[in-house]
Amino acid sequence: MTKLKLRSIIDDTTTREGRFFDYCIQLLIFISLVAFSIETLPDNSAQTKQILSVIESICIIIFSIEYLLRIYVAEKPLKYIFSFYGVIDIISILPFYLHVAFDLKALRAFRIFRIFRAFKLVRYNKALKRFGIAFNIIKEELVLFFMVTLILVFLTASGIYFFENEAQPKVFSSLFHSLWWAIVTLTTVGYGDVYPITLGGRIFTFFVLIIGIGIVTIPAGLVATALTKARTIEEENDVKEEEEKNKSL
Repeated sequence: MTKLKLRSIIDDTTTREGRFFDYCIQLLIFISLVAFSIETLPDNSAQTKQILSVIESICIIIFSIEYLLRIYVAEKPLKYIFSFYGVIDIISILPFYLHVAFDLKALRAFRIFRIFRAFKLVRYNKALKRFGIAFNIIKEELVLFFMVTLILVFLTASGIYFFENEAQPKVFSSLFHSLWWAIVTLTTVGYGDVYPITLGGRIFTFFVLIIGIGIVTIPAGLVATALTKARTIEEENDVKEEEEKNKSL
């Protein structure tokens, strides 16, 4: 099979073979994640553990072949290797080989990286791909919003420390100790384990909660708008691809 044909199967989802390939990989990812979840159960029998081990080995073999094929068909292999999807692909299979090669207890912690296989689904799902387009549209706004949020967290922690330090010296003993309250309050989570008792602190908290509502809703609005734009871009790209195919015919 030629490299061009392999590329059309692996990268082109418009062909019948490409869609079949995508569905198979998605199914394997799902099976792998379910097996990983079952593996965490405390009372698995020896037979169950053996079955899960076989499933993991089969999935790893197929994922490894897929990874090598993607390097082979890529126009710029290094660009793929260091791309987001390339890094996710290698992280998904590397813990298995590290565990087999070294079998060290310390390396078992790397098995948690198996959950990163869930990110592989982004490549094979058109709707999930839209999030990638949406992120590129609003990435500058998100960075700005994140920086503003960090500033607000710092100011909030400083404010509550000023109001509550004397009344609750153990709870708000420093600005760093106040950061936890600032984060859970600005995000409107409010666990209730730390709260102001002074009048000034409560009034300050009221305004912080109002600001926190904006912090929660602004990213949602940005993402919703970006997803709408991403859908429009996808539709335009689909029309262009269809026109190009018609011209080639």
